[in-house]
Amino acid sequence: MPTPPAGPASRPSPSALPRDIEWRLARHARSVGRARTLLREQATSWNLPKEVTETAVLLLSELMTNAYRHAKVSPGRELRARCVLEADRLRVSVTDANDTLPAARQASPDDESGRGLALVAALADKWGTEPRPGGIGKTVWFELPAPAP
Repeated sequence: MPTPPAGPASRPSPSALPRDIEWRLARHARSVGRARTLLREQATSWNLPKEVTETAVLLLSELMTNAYRHAKVSPGRELRARCVLEADRLRVSVTDANDTLPAARQASPDDESGRGLALVAALADKWGTEPRPGGIGKTVWFELPAPAP
């Protein structure tokens, strides 16, 4: 006898799902889009509000792009994107193997880049950078309010 198709009633509740997930991605331009897709899917399973999801996806894209473009490390090094959902907060971080901590800069109107961290600072409740434990690389993170649906 065939198994009935899974419907909404058979989905686990958001509280039963993992609330801490990490993706390891190649240090490649395609990984930026892949990270956005993975975060959107995870946010849907967590039932995050659409505005929180869209802001988180935008900011993750900025951090992944910075890590891909600026983390000058040996070939084969990965980027890690991590999302942690707490009671009322979403924390998203990107880790790479470069030790240089990023610094926000003032982009001129003619610059084609250089606004990513300013965007993170403007839209996130909190954000920061820190060296990775063990001394290789850094983590850049942001937090957003994530009210229960």
